[in-house]
Amino acid sequence: MKMPFWDGFFDVFGVSRKRVASFEYPVKKLANKQGYIDVLWKGKMLAEHKSRGLSLDKAYNQAKDYFPGLKDVELPRYIVVSDFAVIRLYDLEKDTKEEFLLKDLYKNVDLFDFISGHKSVVDYGKEENASIEAAELMALFHNEIAKTGYSGHDLEVFLVRILFCLFADDTGIFPKHSFRNYIESRTQVDGSDLGPKIAQIFQILNTPLEKRQSNLDEDLVVFPYVNGGIFSENIGIVSCDANALIRLIKCSSFDWSEISASVFGSLFQGVMNEKERRQLGAHYTSELNILKVITSLFLDELYIEFDGVKYDPKKLNTFHKKLSELKFLDPACGCGNFLVVAYREIRKLELEVLIQKEKNSELMLGPTEDMSIVNVNQFYGIEIEEFPTLIARVAMYLVDHQMNNELSKLFGKIYARIPLREPATIVNADALTIDWESVVPKNKLSYILGNPPFVGARLMEKQQKENFLKVFDNEKGAGNLDFVTAWYEKASRYIHGTKIKTAFVSTNSICQGEQVGILWKRLKEKYGVVIHFAHQTFKWNNDAPGVAAVYCIIVGFACFETPRKYLYEYKDIKAEPKEKEVKHINAYLAEGEDVFLENRTSPICNVSEMIFGSMPNDDGNLIIENNELEDFIESEPSSKKYIKQLIGAEEFINNQKRWCLWLVDINPEELRTMPKVLERIEKTKEHRLKSKREATKKLAKTPSLFGEIRQPKSNYLLVPFVSSENREIIPMGYFNSEVIATNRVAVVPDASLYTFGVLTSIMHMTWVNRVCGRLESRYNYSINIVYNNFPWPENVKDEQKKKVETCAQKVLIVRLQFPDSSLADLYDPNTMPPELVEAHNNLDRAVDACYGKKFKDKEERIEFLFELYKKYTMIQ
Repeated sequence: MKMPFWDGFFDVFGVSRKRVASFEYPVKKLANKQGYIDVLWKGKMLAEHKSRGLSLDKAYNQAKDYFPGLKDVELPRYIVVSDFAVIRLYDLEKDTKEEFLLKDLYKNVDLFDFISGHKSVVDYGKEENASIEAAELMALFHNEIAKTGYSGHDLEVFLVRILFCLFADDTGIFPKHSFRNYIESRTQVDGSDLGPKIAQIFQILNTPLEKRQSNLDEDLVVFPYVNGGIFSENIGIVSCDANALIRLIKCSSFDWSEISASVFGSLFQGVMNEKERRQLGAHYTSELNILKVITSLFLDELYIEFDGVKYDPKKLNTFHKKLSELKFLDPACGCGNFLVVAYREIRKLELEVLIQKEKNSELMLGPTEDMSIVNVNQFYGIEIEEFPTLIARVAMYLVDHQMNNELSKLFGKIYARIPLREPATIVNADALTIDWESVVPKNKLSYILGNPPFVGARLMEKQQKENFLKVFDNEKGAGNLDFVTAWYEKASRYIHGTKIKTAFVSTNSICQGEQVGILWKRLKEKYGVVIHFAHQTFKWNNDAPGVAAVYCIIVGFACFETPRKYLYEYKDIKAEPKEKEVKHINAYLAEGEDVFLENRTSPICNVSEMIFGSMPNDDGNLIIENNELEDFIESEPSSKKYIKQLIGAEEFINNQKRWCLWLVDINPEELRTMPKVLERIEKTKEHRLKSKREATKKLAKTPSLFGEIRQPKSNYLLVPFVSSENREIIPMGYFNSEVIATNRVAVVPDASLYTFGVLTSIMHMTWVNRVCGRLESRYNYSINIVYNNFPWPENVKDEQKKKVETCAQKVLIVRLQFPDSSLADLYDPNTMPPELVEAHNNLDRAVDACYGKKFKDKEERIEFLFELYKKYTMIQ
């Protein structure tokens, strides 16, 4: 495959590879070993190719290994490496590296000016930027129309039709600029007749040629019959003015052929919402992220299958037919971006098939209508809102036409599907209440994919919650699941007993904390769900300013086994994924057997109990801020002995001081002499009485006390519940019983140094990182899930335990050497003192020794811990 690839690569730049470069050029490497350079353009470029998914770093190093066998005059300035999916270009003179997907080569051709010998004059701007600009123009036009009072369904349909016309005007559906020319030349400058003129165009686009009036204006006759339902509905005629006309002309002056149908749809939806319009660009899913889903779900497999049949005409025909029979469903399709990209990529693969058929002399270049047999009617979607439903239908037509244009360019013949014939099926309905089989029978479906809505368990609206719980048959614990899990449940039920494969993007919380035991245990036991591939947590957002990051996972699953499973690991949330073939992927997205941690009230090992701190439930009235302390004591001197330091996660990590009124043992007679304290107690009582919870109202009977008191009577180890994910270690520390711990922390009374050592080790942090729930991206430590299920070392020798205690003591001593630094400073990876790093490294080695094993990486650690967990729980 390498030679055709590189021949095609050079063809892009109008240069014959045979004319300038040699293929499989022989060269002697070091130690007189024989090597063969894939492509060598002497003095200019060296190319090395690897199979899809193999390391490009290794390809680059291999390319450099050839240099000793080349003469100085033959040494290249550029090295190009590729794996059929990604291209990477090194400029050795400038010491730069550029990387992009093969599909984006046309956007990056200017990087290869050295091949064509001239500077490119074409502007290869990003489709995303063009789509944002287009959406901004549409937003301004929308504003002019909306302010007249034209609104609701009619406005939505009107805008979708305008979108189609603008796109058609620049992409060959209409004669070039016929819509723009008509608007500019056949309307009054005050815009007063713009609405009726547009309505007439809409009517003509919905009328077959043979049924049109014979005396139509010649500028209207040129518009084709579109069909497809886009222009069939009667809507009100909009009343426009000069400003609306100007805005529409500006829209029509933009080159709509540059937009991405997948990106623009989501942006266009934002046009209708004033708040979203302020952040156009904030609400679309990048194509790279969509490709993470579809490449693993089906695209890689299809390309591999294509490579295996491409030289056998009969098998190639069978494969081509297979492409036309695949069916796809996105049950939360929004504006259709996943369906658009999936369709486009299947059409691109079909183009490869058609090219191969031509090379096999098996393709007769007859009518182009017979060449492409992949169509949008193979794609299905469910969307709860009407406007994105309309956009999704049109977006599928747009991408279909874009791919038809690609086919036309490739074979030199015009290929268009106008009038539109068989549309994609996009149903406007609630995916949680509609029967998915009424949209597409499961015996016809191949794949389910998408990005269902992200809503936390406590943030659902009333109707959402009711529909959600019905999906789970009101099963105990389902109320603690995120909204997105309903799609996992419905998909699993739908695909049970079939060969349908599914992949969803989700918030990472569904594979962390208590949700794993509730959701995945059910899916496994009830439907036999098997995870085929998974992307561990990564950052899912675009680069628009002010966009909040979402930390996501991708889970591909089915109800049958597969011999090869793939786990995509990320060094950090911004890194590129590293593919790893594994035997099994569990619900925590780790390699290893299935494990479902239970919500336990006591530890699985014989260790100290961890409990919650005390909860004030006082609306802040029993708490005294540090800047209030002096004045409060001055105004109420007798309260001083009842004021204690208060410590929560924020205070502990950031070295902040807070105080509280701790009135547990106060004499009532003495309390009545403190009016300032009584005032705060009264406010606490009022706060509790206003609560809707009966338990809180009962607490109003004891307003002088914290709502829940769990303060240890001895020294204790403090563990903050919430801590930054950027820290490799959750800071922990010791306090005496006079410091009141809040419910923002957990405490281990009388905790030993051994306990501190294990909990602050890399072994425990590996466990935390995989099973702990998250608050946004931060760790949200759990006693019942994380601590009580943690598998401590077994059969630890006294000398091993003592070593851990010594190393743990050293960590605490080193921390004391920096009295002016907070724990946030000390455990920031960029500011952590070397002495503290060393102390923790020594502690990690000591804890590893207790487990009796050396670990090569965190994945091996978590796999070991899950196995140990299963061993402990099987004994019980």
